[in-house]
Amino acid sequence: MSRIGKLPVQIPAGVTVTIKDGTVTVKGPKGELKQGFHKDITVKQEGNEVIVSRPSDDREHRAHHGLVRALIHNMVVGVSEGYKKELELVGVGYRATATGQVLELALGYSHAIYIKLPAEIKVEAKSERNKNPLIILESADKQLIGQVCAKIRSLRKPEPYKGKGIKFVGEVIRRKSGKSAGAK
Repeated sequence: MSRIGKLPVQIPAGVTVTIKDGTVTVKGPKGELKQGFHKDITVKQEGNEVIVSRPSDDREHRAHHGLVRALIHNMVVGVSEGYKKELELVGVGYRATATGQVLELALGYSHAIYIKLPAEIKVEAKSERNKNPLIILESADKQLIGQVCAKIRSLRKPEPYKGKGIKFVGEVIRRKSGKSAGAK
């Protein structure tokens, strides 16, 4: 039995879950999310819990069992608490400014980079003196916020020699030593 799949998903107060035609809809104070699931997986609501079960121990059923439960749990947490990711720009002259849903990045290229973010994501850019600029992203959708963070990070990944680039706050970059002066 899947360790994750067999755990029931607790539904907090203020969150409603609707299961209909292979789709789970979760509504809460932070928004509404929908997710389809595999036709063989059974999802049912009992009281303030959502229970996910599978028909057999086939490899495919086992894989989808844990996946569907994890997706529903992420949706419930997202609409009740929300998700927050912070990115840090490390490098001389690296800047970020947010105007509405457009994020402008100066990352050492010859041009500025503009990224139009989805409406479900709230963006904020902070720049304090003697600190690295921060990009703070908030959303109810864990998959979407992760995908957007990965896209932003891919524009200038942290490099191992000086540590310059876009990294998550708290992320540890493995550093390498530079060239060593060889004896002749």
